[in-house]
Amino acid sequence: MKRFLLILYFLVIGVCCALCQPQFNPTTTSVDLGKVEWKKPTQIKYTITNSGNAPLVLSDVEPDCSCTVADWTQSPIAPGESGQINLTFEAETLGHFQKSVAVWTNTEPHIAYLSFRGQVLPEVKDYTASHPYQIGDIRLDTTSIDFPEVHLGERPVFHMSMANMSQENWEPVLMHLPSYMTIMSTKEILAPEDKCDIELTLDSYMLPDYGLTQTSVYLSRFPGDKVGAANEIPVTIVLLPDFSALTENDRLNSPRIQISTTEIDMSTELQSKSKVRKDITITNAGKSLLRIGKLQVFSRAVNADIKNTKIAPGESVPLRVTVNKKDIRPNSRMSLLIISNDPDHTMEIINIKTE
Repeated sequence: MKRFLLILYFLVIGVCCALCQPQFNPTTTSVDLGKVEWKKPTQIKYTITNSGNAPLVLSDVEPDCSCTVADWTQSPIAPGESGQINLTFEAETLGHFQKSVAVWTNTEPHIAYLSFRGQVLPEVKDYTASHPYQIGDIRLDTTSIDFPEVHLGERPVFHMSMANMSQENWEPVLMHLPSYMTIMSTKEILAPEDKCDIELTLDSYMLPDYGLTQTSVYLSRFPGDKVGAANEIPVTIVLLPDFSALTENDRLNSPRIQISTTEIDMSTELQSKSKVRKDITITNAGKSLLRIGKLQVFSRAVNADIKNTKIAPGESVPLRVTVNKKDIRPNSRMSLLIISNDPDHTMEIINIKTE
């Protein structure tokens, strides 16, 4: 009987030991450092979670080279809790690297392996602040091209900057560039980690008409690249008449546009309605006939209707603005553009709040 109880005791102890085990569970076993600078210390962090039901002990951490120093959680990690393995890597040679780290634990098996990799360069240029936008491996300081007020005859220039973060030489090219725009780059070919400035010149005489012109160009990220939403850069141009030749007397006798409001709030009504309409008033406070030459919208969700585009001095006409909720798209500009023959207020923008 005693022998039976003794055997049973050891069986129970063995089962408990088998069931009570720590588990070494890192958030990742491999870290890609990307580009690191030669002789500049780089920090690497691994978070280790004990997903078992017994305390986890990290008894030793050994990198495979002297260029890496390890520091880790020395105290036992309770079940469900996490610890850290922190590495400081200081590159001694240039080029690509792959490093391994052995971790001794009280789990089965007793040794686990972590790794990190990257490329060592003499200097790493950080363009994240100056070029916050990224299309593929190219960083940019802007992702839209805007000519907000261009008078007929002007040749305005838009400046943008690009940085090559790829591993290959890159040629700065904008595909589908319209005929009324020309491009010049400070560099024909960009080496990795290099940047260039781009000048886009607009020939206003070649624009099709006054008012709003919208199109898109596409950044060529690599040879043979295709156009698509991922590399699209929208272009917005507003062309206005040139009244610079008017005499002082002409201006004194010119029409003068007055709009009852340039800010329309439809957000409350659109919460319960699919279509909302609001009227504003346009008045000619000048001394000659006011002509509304263009009435354009920036979004297809907006519609504008005016009964009369020719307004005599002292007269007013209603302008009805309609918004269709189903056509509102994320990040679309909810605005209405009015171009008239008022030489001092040729362009008026009515902004529409929908949310």
